[in-house]
Amino acid sequence: MRKDWRLDFIVVNGENASNGMGLSGSHAKLLLDAGADCITLGDHAFDQKDMLQFIQHEPRIIRPLNFAPTAPGKGARMFTAVNGRKVFVAQALGQVFMKRPFDDPFSALDQALKLAPRGGMANAVVVDFHCEATSEKMAMGHWLDGRASLVVGTHTHVPTADTMVLAKGTGFQSDAGMCGDYNSVIGMEKAEPLRRFVTQMPKERFTPAKGEATLSGVFVETDDKTGAALRCEAVRFGGKLAQQIPI
Repeated sequence: MRKDWRLDFIVVNGENASNGMGLSGSHAKLLLDAGADCITLGDHAFDQKDMLQFIQHEPRIIRPLNFAPTAPGKGARMFTAVNGRKVFVAQALGQVFMKRPFDDPFSALDQALKLAPRGGMANAVVVDFHCEATSEKMAMGHWLDGRASLVVGTHTHVPTADTMVLAKGTGFQSDAGMCGDYNSVIGMEKAEPLRRFVTQMPKERFTPAKGEATLSGVFVETDDKTGAALRCEAVRFGGKLAQQIPI
């Protein structure tokens, strides 16, 4: 994909890539070796306990900004793309309908982006907003319009159809969607989620669906000087949902 689509920088949200429960160090290494320049996490960042140590020695992984200040790792970092351009990546967790209370993501991202202004210290700014409510994701997109090159939501596993470039040049999509088997309930084998919805009674652990996978995400082309998004398109590659491939 990097070669065929001439990609300069690739961000992968690795949340729950390890059997649906967080991300292990070994699986993070697989993603990085496959070509990811940066991996973002989410509210399950440390479900795999080895990530507590792994993240401290792997600067290409970032966890949410508005975790507790004592959490290991960083929530934002400047990266250098293959062509020498500077890319600032930040992640924050939303508050609406989330199971745990987190600090205000709007003020957290506001402060982080002041340190790396788009078109100034950063040639491009990418924000992964990990949250449940589409309204909160849309609000964040408009809040950061003109300051980020891309604001993309993660967490709900389902790709949204609202990919666009906002008024001040920020690419936006409410949710990038999951990479996995869509013949499932958000990536899990259907039987146990259906049983719980129908009977309100759990019987077994959730297990990942292992059918044909779809890679879902978003592609953005930016202006080299201003960092503004020139083009923003949904990506559906392989599997049952394959529809668009940016060329």
